Amino acid sequence: MRIAGAGSAFPKHYYPQAVLLAALREYWRGQIENPRMLDQLHAHAGVDGRHLVLPLERYYDLKNFGEFNRIWIDAAQELGERAIRCAMSRAGLELSQIGALFFVSVTGIASPSIDARLINRMNLPTNIRRTPIFGLGCVAGAAGVARAADYVRAYPDQVAVLLSVELCSLTLQREDLSLANLVSSGLFGDGAAAVVVAGADVPVNSGPEIIATASVFYPDTEEVMGWDISEKGFRIVLSREVPEVVREHLGPDVDALLAQHGFERAQVGSWVMHTGGPKVLEAAEESLGMKKGEIQASWDCLRRVGNLSSASVLCVLEDVMLNRRPEPGTLGVMAALGPGFCSEVVLLRW
Repeated sequence: MRIAGAGSAFPKHYYPQAVLLAALREYWRGQIENPRMLDQLHAHAGVDGRHLVLPLERYYDLKNFGEFNRIWIDAAQELGERAIRCAMSRAGLELSQIGALFFVSVTGIASPSIDARLINRMNLPTNIRRTPIFGLGCVAGAAGVARAADYVRAYPDQVAVLLSVELCSLTLQREDLSLANLVSSGLFGDGAAAVVVAGADVPVNSGPEIIATASVFYPDTEEVMGWDISEKGFRIVLSREVPEVVREHLGPDVDALLAQHGFERAQVGSWVMHTGGPKVLEAAEESLGMKKGEIQASWDCLRRVGNLSSASVLCVLEDVMLNRRPEPGTLGVMAALGPGFCSEVVLLRW
Protein backbone atom coordinates (compact mmCIF):
# COMPACT_ATOMS: atom_id res chain seq x y z
CA MET A 1 0.00 0.00 0.00
CA ARG A 2 1.20 3.47 -0.89
CA ILE A 3 0.53 7.13 -0.33
CA ALA A 4 -0.32 7.86 -3.94
CA GLY A 5 -0.98 11.60 -3.70
CA ALA A 6 -1.35 14.59 -1.41
CA GLY A 7 -2.90 17.99 -1.94
CA SER A 8 -3.72 21.09 0.08
CA ALA A 9 -6.22 23.94 -0.22
CA PHE A 10 -6.22 27.30 1.52
CA PRO A 11 -8.64 30.21 1.89
CA LYS A 12 -7.89 33.16 -0.38
CA HIS A 13 -7.30 35.56 2.51
CA TYR A 14 -3.61 35.57 3.48
CA TYR A 15 -2.16 38.02 5.99
CA PRO A 16 1.42 38.68 7.10
CA GLN A 17 2.01 38.14 10.81
CA ALA A 18 2.45 41.88 11.40
CA VAL A 19 -1.01 42.58 9.97
CA LEU A 20 -2.58 39.88 12.13
CA LEU A 21 -0.82 41.21 15.21
CA ALA A 22 -2.13 44.73 14.57
CA ALA A 23 -5.66 43.36 14.15
CA LEU A 24 -5.42 41.38 17.41
CA ARG A 25 -4.16 44.44 19.25
CA GLU A 26 -7.35 46.17 18.15
CA TYR A 27 -9.45 43.07 18.90
CA TRP A 28 -8.24 43.05 22.50
CA ARG A 29 -7.74 46.80 22.96
CA GLY A 30 -7.90 47.72 26.63
CA GLN A 31 -8.26 44.12 27.77
CA ILE A 32 -4.66 42.87 27.89
CA GLU A 33 -2.73 44.29 30.82
CA ASN A 34 0.63 43.96 29.07
CA PRO A 35 0.16 44.39 25.27
CA ARG A 36 3.89 43.83 24.73
CA MET A 37 3.39 40.23 25.77
CA LEU A 38 1.21 39.69 22.68
CA ASP A 39 3.96 41.21 20.53
CA GLN A 40 6.54 38.87 22.04
CA LEU A 41 4.36 35.79 21.57
CA HIS A 42 3.85 36.56 17.89
CA ALA A 43 7.53 37.36 17.39
CA HIS A 44 8.51 33.93 18.73
CA ALA A 45 5.82 31.93 16.89
CA GLY A 46 8.06 31.22 13.90
CA VAL A 47 5.26 32.25 11.53
CA ASP A 48 5.52 34.74 8.65
CA GLY A 49 1.82 34.75 7.77
CA ARG A 50 -1.41 32.75 7.79
CA HIS A 51 -4.51 32.08 5.74
CA LEU A 52 -7.87 33.00 7.27
CA VAL A 53 -11.23 31.72 6.12
CA LEU A 54 -12.74 35.22 6.46
CA PRO A 55 -11.47 38.73 5.78
CA LEU A 56 -10.11 40.23 8.99
CA GLU A 57 -12.93 42.71 9.39
CA ARG A 58 -15.58 39.95 9.43
CA TYR A 59 -14.38 38.48 12.73
CA TYR A 60 -15.40 41.54 14.74
CA ASP A 61 -19.08 41.01 13.86
CA LEU A 62 -19.41 37.32 14.75
CA LYS A 63 -21.06 36.83 18.12
CA ASN A 64 -21.66 33.15 18.89
CA PHE A 65 -20.64 29.58 18.23
CA GLY A 66 -23.55 28.97 15.85
CA GLU A 67 -22.35 31.69 13.48
CA PHE A 68 -18.78 30.44 13.52
CA ASN A 69 -19.85 26.85 12.97
CA ARG A 70 -22.10 27.66 10.00
CA ILE A 71 -19.12 29.35 8.34
CA TRP A 72 -17.01 26.27 9.12
CA ILE A 73 -19.56 23.95 7.47
CA ASP A 74 -19.67 25.97 4.25
CA ALA A 75 -15.93 26.56 4.00
CA ALA A 76 -15.02 22.98 4.92
CA GLN A 77 -16.93 21.72 1.90
CA GLU A 78 -15.32 24.16 -0.52
CA LEU A 79 -11.77 23.64 0.77
CA GLY A 80 -12.31 19.91 1.19
CA GLU A 81 -13.41 19.46 -2.40
CA ARG A 82 -10.38 21.37 -3.68
CA ALA A 83 -7.97 19.35 -1.55
CA ILE A 84 -9.45 15.98 -2.57
CA ARG A 85 -9.47 16.85 -6.27
CA CYS A 86 -5.86 18.00 -6.06
CA ALA A 87 -4.67 14.86 -4.25
CA MET A 88 -6.57 12.49 -6.56
CA SER A 89 -5.26 14.26 -9.65
CA ARG A 90 -1.69 13.96 -8.43
CA ALA A 91 -2.29 10.28 -7.72
CA GLY A 92 -3.53 9.81 -11.28
CA LEU A 93 -6.82 8.35 -10.04
CA GLU A 94 -10.49 9.09 -10.71
CA LEU A 95 -12.97 10.17 -8.05
CA SER A 96 -15.05 7.09 -8.89
CA GLN A 97 -12.22 4.92 -7.51
CA ILE A 98 -12.57 6.19 -3.93
CA GLY A 99 -13.74 3.32 -1.74
CA ALA A 100 -13.42 4.99 1.66
CA LEU A 101 -13.38 8.58 2.88
CA PHE A 102 -11.97 9.52 6.28
CA PHE A 103 -12.65 13.06 7.52
CA VAL A 104 -10.82 14.64 10.45
CA SER A 105 -11.29 18.02 12.09
CA VAL A 106 -11.35 19.55 15.53
CA THR A 107 -12.51 23.09 14.67
CA GLY A 108 -16.17 22.53 13.83
CA ILE A 109 -18.98 19.99 13.92
CA ALA A 110 -21.70 18.91 11.51
CA SER A 111 -24.30 16.19 11.10
CA PRO A 112 -24.56 15.05 8.35
CA SER A 113 -20.79 15.27 8.54
CA ILE A 114 -18.62 17.01 5.94
CA ASP A 115 -17.76 13.74 4.22
CA ALA A 116 -21.46 13.06 3.60
CA ARG A 117 -21.97 16.54 2.19
CA LEU A 118 -18.99 16.07 -0.11
CA ILE A 119 -20.47 12.87 -1.55
CA ASN A 120 -23.41 14.96 -2.75
CA ARG A 121 -21.32 17.95 -3.76
CA MET A 122 -18.71 15.93 -5.70
CA ASN A 123 -20.93 13.08 -6.93
CA LEU A 124 -18.75 10.51 -5.18
CA PRO A 125 -19.68 6.80 -5.20
CA THR A 126 -22.77 6.11 -3.10
CA ASN A 127 -21.26 2.90 -1.73
CA ILE A 128 -18.29 4.80 -0.28
CA ARG A 129 -17.43 3.93 3.33
CA ARG A 130 -17.38 7.05 5.50
CA THR A 131 -15.52 7.60 8.75
CA PRO A 132 -15.81 11.08 10.28
CA ILE A 133 -13.39 11.56 13.20
CA PHE A 134 -13.61 14.39 15.72
CA GLY A 135 -11.45 15.13 18.75
CA LEU A 136 -7.98 13.87 17.81
CA GLY A 137 -6.71 17.39 17.16
CA CYS A 138 -3.17 17.80 15.88
CA VAL A 139 -2.47 14.06 15.87
CA ALA A 140 -5.36 13.34 13.48
CA GLY A 141 -3.35 13.88 10.29
CA ALA A 142 -0.97 11.01 11.01
CA ALA A 143 -3.74 8.99 12.69
CA GLY A 144 -5.96 9.40 9.65
CA VAL A 145 -3.24 8.12 7.34
CA ALA A 146 -2.85 5.12 9.64
CA ARG A 147 -6.61 4.40 9.64
CA ALA A 148 -6.70 4.72 5.84
CA ALA A 149 -3.79 2.27 5.68
CA ASP A 150 -5.74 -0.14 7.90
CA TYR A 151 -8.62 0.04 5.44
CA VAL A 152 -6.63 -0.69 2.28
CA ARG A 153 -4.73 -3.43 4.09
CA ALA A 154 -8.09 -5.15 4.47
CA TYR A 155 -9.24 -4.15 0.97
CA PRO A 156 -6.06 -4.11 -1.16
CA ASP A 157 -7.93 -3.41 -4.40
CA GLN A 158 -9.38 -0.13 -3.06
CA VAL A 159 -8.42 3.52 -2.56
CA ALA A 160 -8.96 5.44 0.68
CA VAL A 161 -8.86 9.22 1.00
CA LEU A 162 -8.11 11.13 4.17
CA LEU A 163 -9.37 14.72 4.33
CA SER A 164 -8.47 17.21 7.04
CA VAL A 165 -10.07 20.65 7.28
CA GLU A 166 -9.04 22.91 10.13
CA LEU A 167 -10.32 26.49 10.39
CA CYS A 168 -8.58 27.47 13.60
CA SER A 169 -9.39 31.19 13.31
CA LEU A 170 -13.05 30.38 13.95
CA THR A 171 -12.22 29.09 17.43
CA LEU A 172 -10.52 32.23 18.76
CA GLN A 173 -12.25 33.35 21.95
CA ARG A 174 -12.47 37.12 22.44
CA GLU A 175 -13.20 36.88 26.17
CA ASP A 176 -10.38 34.41 26.82
CA LEU A 177 -7.22 36.28 27.84
CA SER A 178 -5.38 33.17 29.00
CA LEU A 179 -1.81 32.63 27.89
CA ALA A 180 -2.95 29.58 25.92
CA ASN A 181 -5.39 31.64 23.84
CA LEU A 182 -2.87 34.42 23.28
CA VAL A 183 -0.26 31.89 22.14
CA SER A 184 -2.73 30.21 19.77
CA SER A 185 -3.67 33.60 18.30
CA GLY A 186 -0.15 33.89 16.95
CA LEU A 187 0.32 30.31 15.87
CA PHE A 188 -2.73 28.67 14.28
CA GLY A 189 -4.00 29.18 10.74
CA ASP A 190 -6.68 27.86 8.39
CA GLY A 191 -6.35 25.24 5.67
CA ALA A 192 -7.19 21.79 4.35
CA ALA A 193 -5.24 18.81 3.07
CA ALA A 194 -6.04 15.43 1.58
CA VAL A 195 -4.00 12.25 1.19
CA VAL A 196 -4.72 9.30 -1.10
CA VAL A 197 -3.78 5.83 0.18
CA ALA A 198 -3.90 3.08 -2.43
CA GLY A 199 -4.09 -0.63 -1.70
CA ALA A 200 -1.41 -3.06 -2.84
CA ASP A 201 -3.49 -4.19 -5.84
CA VAL A 202 -4.14 -0.65 -7.12
CA PRO A 203 -1.74 0.17 -10.00
CA VAL A 204 0.08 3.26 -8.71
CA ASN A 205 3.85 3.62 -8.75
CA SER A 206 4.60 6.96 -7.13
CA GLY A 207 4.61 7.83 -3.47
CA PRO A 208 6.01 6.12 -0.39
CA GLU A 209 5.04 2.65 0.72
CA ILE A 210 3.41 2.42 4.16
CA ILE A 211 5.33 -0.28 6.01
CA ALA A 212 3.66 -0.04 9.42
CA THR A 213 1.91 2.30 11.87
CA ALA A 214 1.81 2.70 15.63
CA SER A 215 -0.52 4.41 18.11
CA VAL A 216 0.69 5.25 21.61
CA PHE A 217 -1.56 6.66 24.35
CA TYR A 218 -0.08 8.35 27.42
CA PRO A 219 -2.33 7.68 30.45
CA ASP A 220 -3.56 10.56 32.61
CA THR A 221 -2.53 13.36 30.26
CA GLU A 222 -6.00 14.66 29.34
CA GLU A 223 -5.18 18.19 30.53
CA VAL A 224 -2.13 18.67 28.30
CA MET A 225 -4.07 19.77 25.20
CA GLY A 226 -7.63 19.95 23.92
CA TRP A 227 -10.78 22.06 24.12
CA ASP A 228 -13.13 23.21 26.82
CA ILE A 229 -16.39 23.27 24.85
CA SER A 230 -19.28 25.48 25.96
CA GLU A 231 -22.06 27.61 24.51
CA LYS A 232 -19.33 30.04 23.42
CA GLY A 233 -17.58 27.41 21.34
CA PHE A 234 -14.08 25.97 21.57
CA ARG A 235 -11.79 27.30 24.30
CA ILE A 236 -8.20 26.15 23.86
CA VAL A 237 -6.45 24.01 26.45
CA LEU A 238 -2.71 24.24 25.84
CA SER A 239 -0.38 23.31 28.66
CA ARG A 240 3.21 24.42 29.07
CA GLU A 241 3.94 20.70 29.40
CA VAL A 242 3.44 19.95 25.68
CA PRO A 243 7.12 20.31 24.65
CA GLU A 244 8.24 18.23 27.65
CA VAL A 245 5.78 15.45 26.79
CA VAL A 246 7.07 15.47 23.20
CA ARG A 247 10.67 15.44 24.42
CA GLU A 248 10.03 12.49 26.72
CA HIS A 249 7.93 10.28 24.47
CA LEU A 250 8.51 10.88 20.75
CA GLY A 251 11.97 9.32 20.45
CA PRO A 252 11.04 6.12 22.31
CA ASP A 253 7.78 5.82 20.32
CA VAL A 254 9.62 6.07 17.01
CA ASP A 255 12.38 3.72 18.15
CA ALA A 256 9.85 1.10 19.25
CA LEU A 257 8.15 1.00 15.86
CA LEU A 258 11.48 0.91 14.02
CA ALA A 259 12.75 -1.93 16.20
CA GLN A 260 9.63 -4.02 15.53
CA HIS A 261 10.64 -4.05 11.87
CA GLY A 262 14.39 -4.45 12.27
CA PHE A 263 15.40 -0.82 11.80
CA GLU A 264 17.25 1.80 13.80
CA ARG A 265 16.73 5.54 13.98
CA ALA A 266 20.02 6.20 12.14
CA GLN A 267 18.57 4.49 9.06
CA VAL A 268 15.74 7.03 8.70
CA GLY A 269 16.49 9.47 5.90
CA SER A 270 13.21 11.38 5.65
CA TRP A 271 11.06 12.95 8.38
CA VAL A 272 7.51 14.30 8.09
CA MET A 273 6.72 15.96 11.41
CA HIS A 274 3.68 17.91 12.61
CA THR A 275 4.39 21.64 12.85
CA GLY A 276 3.39 22.13 16.49
CA GLY A 277 5.30 25.37 16.94
CA PRO A 278 8.95 26.28 17.58
CA LYS A 279 9.12 24.77 21.07
CA VAL A 280 7.44 21.57 19.92
CA LEU A 281 9.70 21.21 16.88
CA GLU A 282 12.77 21.86 19.02
CA ALA A 283 11.55 19.22 21.48
CA ALA A 284 11.05 16.76 18.60
CA GLU A 285 14.57 17.43 17.32
CA GLU A 286 16.00 16.89 20.80
CA SER A 287 13.97 13.73 21.46
CA LEU A 288 15.05 12.23 18.14
CA GLY A 289 18.67 13.42 18.35
CA MET A 290 18.36 15.23 15.04
CA LYS A 291 20.92 17.31 13.23
CA LYS A 292 19.98 20.81 12.08
CA GLY A 293 17.85 20.75 8.93
CA GLU A 294 16.50 17.20 9.20
CA ILE A 295 12.93 18.49 9.65
CA GLN A 296 13.36 21.68 7.65
CA ALA A 297 10.16 20.91 5.72
CA SER A 298 8.21 21.22 8.99
CA TRP A 299 9.91 24.48 9.97
CA ASP A 300 9.20 25.89 6.50
CA CYS A 301 5.54 24.88 6.62
CA LEU A 302 5.14 26.51 10.04
CA ARG A 303 6.73 29.69 8.73
CA ARG A 304 4.55 29.85 5.60
CA VAL A 305 1.10 29.05 7.00
CA GLY A 306 1.32 28.49 10.77
CA ASN A 307 0.08 25.46 12.67
CA LEU A 308 -2.92 23.94 10.87
CA SER A 309 -3.70 21.37 13.57
CA SER A 310 -4.37 17.99 11.89
CA ALA A 311 -3.73 19.34 8.38
CA SER A 312 -0.16 20.42 9.20
CA VAL A 313 1.59 17.07 8.91
CA LEU A 314 -0.26 16.41 5.65
CA CYS A 315 0.95 19.72 4.21
CA VAL A 316 4.50 18.78 5.20
CA LEU A 317 3.99 15.43 3.46
CA GLU A 318 2.77 17.23 0.34
CA ASP A 319 5.87 19.45 0.33
CA VAL A 320 8.19 16.46 0.73
CA MET A 321 6.44 14.57 -2.08
CA LEU A 322 6.58 17.55 -4.44
CA ASN A 323 9.85 19.26 -3.58
CA ARG A 324 12.03 17.13 -1.28
CA ARG A 325 11.41 13.57 -2.43
CA PRO A 326 14.11 11.24 -1.06
CA GLU A 327 15.97 8.69 -3.11
CA PRO A 328 14.04 5.45 -3.79
CA GLY A 329 14.39 3.02 -0.91
CA THR A 330 14.88 5.72 1.72
CA LEU A 331 13.29 4.91 5.06
CA GLY A 332 10.91 7.61 6.30
CA VAL A 333 8.86 8.46 9.37
CA MET A 334 5.69 10.53 9.65
CA ALA A 335 4.70 11.51 13.18
CA ALA A 336 2.32 13.74 15.08
CA LEU A 337 1.12 14.14 18.65
CA GLY A 338 -2.11 15.52 20.06
CA PRO A 339 -4.90 15.45 22.63
CA GLY A 340 -5.10 12.33 24.69
CA PHE A 341 -2.14 12.91 24.98
CA CYS A 342 -0.89 10.49 22.35
CA SER A 343 1.30 9.93 19.32
CA GLU A 344 0.84 8.38 15.89
CA VAL A 345 3.84 7.17 13.93
CA VAL A 346 3.82 5.97 10.32
CA LEU A 347 6.81 4.08 8.92
CA LEU A 348 7.42 4.74 5.21
CA ARG A 349 9.71 3.53 2.45
CA TRP A 350 10.17 5.94 -0.48
